Amino acid sequence: MSLIVFPAIDLKDGQVVRLAEGDMDRATIYGNDPAEQARKFADEGADHLHVVDLDGAFAGKAVNAGAVEAIIRAFPGKVQVGGGIRNRAAVDRWLGLGVDRVVIGSAALDDPDFVKAAARDLPGRIVVGVDARDGLVATHGWADVSNVPVIELADRFADAGVAALLFTDVGRDGLLKGCNVEATIHLARNTNIPVIASGGVKDLGDILDLARHASEGIEGVITGRALYDGALSLAAALHVARGR
Repeated sequence: MSLIVFPAIDLKDGQVVRLAEGDMDRATIYGNDPAEQARKFADEGADHLHVVDLDGAFAGKAVNAGAVEAIIRAFPGKVQVGGGIRNRAAVDRWLGLGVDRVVIGSAALDDPDFVKAAARDLPGRIVVGVDARDGLVATHGWADVSNVPVIELADRFADAGVAALLFTDVGRDGLLKGCNVEATIHLARNTNIPVIASGGVKDLGDILDLARHASEGIEGVITGRALYDGALSLAAALHVARGR
């Protein structure tokens, strides 16, 4: 069973950046042309892309819409977008622009009925972001940590028809500490929803570890800093993930 590799493009002030542990004050800038970065990933073989409007995650609405739209036009594959999507109008707008799936994080905790209704009406298009700090769900750009355990949030959407759960270990994100494979597998084994791993991927070993458990419900993996810093080859990651 193969694993989807989602190269990540995180946007702050229209630039391609990576944060450390979700901290906007700890941003590393990797480029000023998000569309060109999307084309580069496509040229390297990617057929999926994960895009986050970081400013939007804090503002609760799209902030880097122009950059996201340029990415959508430039990338021939499937684009998944998250960051500040907290109502149906935002969902419909992104899908109308050609986004394949939208990732909803904070609203999954704050307004689950909206998320469930969207998932019901739009099969295969809604991904629930499960961002965790020490096993508890973090929201609003990871600035707030709830008292809701990760598994409990997953259970709330067990029969909602969401396409996937995007699980991020916030404490590892952007630090190249290695993906929390154990926690990702634990979540996948305890939910009937496919799980996408995110946060801290450091090298090909993480991709291999996750690929070995793809049959247990791990759908894909998101990687950012490892690609930008050269610690991980996208071509090699795709090769391993596709079981070749």
